[in-house]
Amino acid sequence: MSEVTIRKAVLEDCASMLDLIKELAEYEKALHEVTVTLDEFIQDGFGNSPVWGAFVAEFEGEIIGISLYYDRYSTWKGRRLYLEDLVVTERLRGKQIGKMLFDATLEYGKSNNYSGMVLQVLNWNEPAINFYKKYSPKFDNEWSNVSIEFKE
Repeated sequence: MSEVTIRKAVLEDCASMLDLIKELAEYEKALHEVTVTLDEFIQDGFGNSPVWGAFVAEFEGEIIGISLYYDRYSTWKGRRLYLEDLVVTERLRGKQIGKMLFDATLEYGKSNNYSGMVLQVLNWNEPAINFYKKYSPKFDNEWSNVSIEFKE
C-alpha cells in the first residue's frame, strides 16, 4: 500500500488513536479494561510533560494504525524504548502496514541512541508472535508481568 503515510502523531490524531486502542482491546477481549479518557490521553501525549510518543499510519486521510512507545530504563541495559501498542485496524491487516510502523519505531529507537526495544505480546496471539519473530527477538519465559492499579 504505497498510499500509506507513516508519520509522528499529532494532537489531532488522539481520538482516532484511542479508537484503535479500543479496537485492539476488543480483539484481546479486554475492552472493559480501557479506562483512559480522551482528555487524559491527550494530556499524557501532548501536555506539559508528555510520557508517550507515537507513529501513525494514515491512508486517505484516516488513521489506520499506530505504534505507541515510551521511555523505559534498565539498570542493566540503560535507555530502552518500550513499545506499548502496535495496532492496525482489522480490515487492513496483512498489508505490511504494521511492518512499516514497527520499522519506523525501530529506526526512531536506533537514531535516538536507545540500547534496544522491549515489548509484550499475549501468549495466545499467534499472528503477533509470528510477526515479531521476523525480527529475531529474545522471548523471555522467566519473568511474570505484575501490575498494581492505583485507580479503578
